[in-house]
Amino acid sequence: MAHKYIDNYREKGARKRLVEVLRKKGIEDERVLEAIGKIPRHYFFDETFWVQAYKDIAFPIGEGQTISQPYTVAYQTELLHIQKGDKVLEIGTGSGYQTCVLMELGAKVYTIERQEKLYDRAKWVLSAKMGYKANFFLGDGSIGIAAHAPYDKIIVTAGAPTVPDVLLKQLKVGGIIVIPVGNEDAQKMVTVLKTGDNDYEKIVLGTFRFVPLVGDRAW
Repeated sequence: MAHKYIDNYREKGARKRLVEVLRKKGIEDERVLEAIGKIPRHYFFDETFWVQAYKDIAFPIGEGQTISQPYTVAYQTELLHIQKGDKVLEIGTGSGYQTCVLMELGAKVYTIERQEKLYDRAKWVLSAKMGYKANFFLGDGSIGIAAHAPYDKIIVTAGAPTVPDVLLKQLKVGGIIVIPVGNEDAQKMVTVLKTGDNDYEKIVLGTFRFVPLVGDRAW
């Protein structure tokens, strides 16, 4: 039954339609769109909810967390300007879907998740089921992973009250961090370019709603 369901989705071009939705909503980076078009997003859902997998919506994945809306994933990824070989720190592994998009673009990903059940499932889906080789960590993402710094890019997939200084310190000069900043109800997407050891350029963009970033340097 599951095999027929997957084939049915392929026949209907579900991934292709999702890509076209994202393109119409303003995603312009063809590399990002191509990566999203390759990924079987239903792998990140319980089989019961596969029918939701290729809709442009966020969806609960347990532990009070969600798999982000594909548009949000594409938007954040586009802002990172990923180049093949970039060393990327992802704060909030969640389902692992964003991790997968980054790796499809050729990034070397270090991803950290604080919820053990989500960490275990994402690691199994990406590593055992899909064959991706990300570097998975269980812990407080708000303090980053200093042992493997510096990073070319940092992406935060939960809403923070501020941009944590500790993350900025783990970014290379010339690197970019993309992070939603605001209160627990809504955040502005913020990009920060590190132009010198202690110099930064910040751009504040549109409004989004993420689950809260929890940790020592967050909520």
